[in-house]
Amino acid sequence: MSSTTSSTYWRVGAIYGAAAVCLGAFGAHGLKNRVSDPAKIASWNTAAQYHLAHSIALLIARDNPVAAGLFTAGMTMFSGSIYALILDPARFRFLGPVTPLGGLCLIGGWLSLAFGKGPSLSAGELRL
Repeated sequence: MSSTTSSTYWRVGAIYGAAAVCLGAFGAHGLKNRVSDPAKIASWNTAAQYHLAHSIALLIARDNPVAAGLFTAGMTMFSGSIYALILDPARFRFLGPVTPLGGLCLIGGWLSLAFGKGPSLSAGELRL
């Protein structure tokens, strides 16, 4: 993979990670002013946790274009659709079927890491 593509996925992962922290904080402190349903607040927290975990996965997968693309698409579709559905369910009702597709992309990203070419590292070397 080119260093430009790897660098792009690194930046996307870092930006998505920052967004996940912001959205998680909003869920913990500001969402209760807009949403009273505890199940929706729990769903928001799940979306934020998956968002953050897969931002880190994207940083790790930046040299695997299939995994990185699947993680990026999966976070956008899975977490993004949950955020939108909680904030304005009537307006974003059409996104309901997108959530499981995003989950499938996240699973695909992990499988791509598992069965794709691993990093070429020297013994004892860890590249982050």
